[in-house]
Amino acid sequence: MNATILGLEGLEVSNWERGFFREVQPFGFILFARNIDTPDQLRKLTDQLRETVGHHAPILIDQEGGRVQRMRSPHWREYLPALDQMDRARDPLRAQWLRNRLIADDLYRVGIDANCAPLADIAEDATHPFLYNRLYGRDVKSVIDAARVCADAHIAGGVLPVLKHIPGHGRATTDSHLQLPHVDASRSALTAHDFAPFAALNDLPMGMTAHIVFSDIDPDQLATTSAKMIEVIRKDIGFDGILMTDDISMEALSGALADRTTASIAAGCDVILHCNGDPEEMVTIAQSAGDMSGPAQIRANRVLGLRKTPENIDIPQLEAELEALLN
Repeated sequence: MNATILGLEGLEVSNWERGFFREVQPFGFILFARNIDTPDQLRKLTDQLRETVGHHAPILIDQEGGRVQRMRSPHWREYLPALDQMDRARDPLRAQWLRNRLIADDLYRVGIDANCAPLADIAEDATHPFLYNRLYGRDVKSVIDAARVCADAHIAGGVLPVLKHIPGHGRATTDSHLQLPHVDASRSALTAHDFAPFAALNDLPMGMTAHIVFSDIDPDQLATTSAKMIEVIRKDIGFDGILMTDDISMEALSGALADRTTASIAAGCDVILHCNGDPEEMVTIAQSAGDMSGPAQIRANRVLGLRKTPENIDIPQLEAELEALLN
């Protein structure tokens, strides 16, 4: 199995993508708005993707609600930004569970079984606006409680949660999609604050790295390509799930895609995430990533075994309860 999670270009699997995915056998796929039209189309697409690789590969999406929501109205529910909902709801944790159980329902119905949530980053006064109101709280306990509820709701709905952005993105004052953030806080401060929610959630099945330099731990490499930082994630934080990079094509990283990929794998990431669906880039990344390592494959088998059929719930009742909590 290739150590990649790959995107695709359009609303259906092209002939080239079909052959490429069948040959390469990526660990999984990720979908974006460009891949989404209607529920029937999306269900057909997820079936096509799994057919190309011949097994029930995980299919991921970023469906946080608020600004980061690939599936939108009129076919799917819309949500407040997460921090706005936490501030507004009469019972924030119950509202958080309802929101994410409904999101999981939307995903499961169209064949998507992993969501890039919860976020365990802490909202700081200086957190960049691209991230700030996507977060769940401004202190360690609030973030832990809300992230745990989010993860539990997804698991109950048959969807694997992906913990992000390990080991913490809240102090970053720049958008890592566009440039590389540097965090200069001491290791002790980071351990007590930024890393603490991730340590409390280290049992979650999948996690996504933060493209950030933590200067007091490794001033030369961002976390995704830093063996020192991956050691922090694995040993200090104690995360033993599938560790995937954030999108390897983001501008926080420099150098050729092949070099970014090999550096991430060498540092200890299990899987490379590539999102834009560009065929030439996908070929390069798949070749550079190679097959999943033995330990990564063991984690993958364990994680994929956690997928389950959702518990039965009354969706209209949950919708009404969430609306009442927010109004």
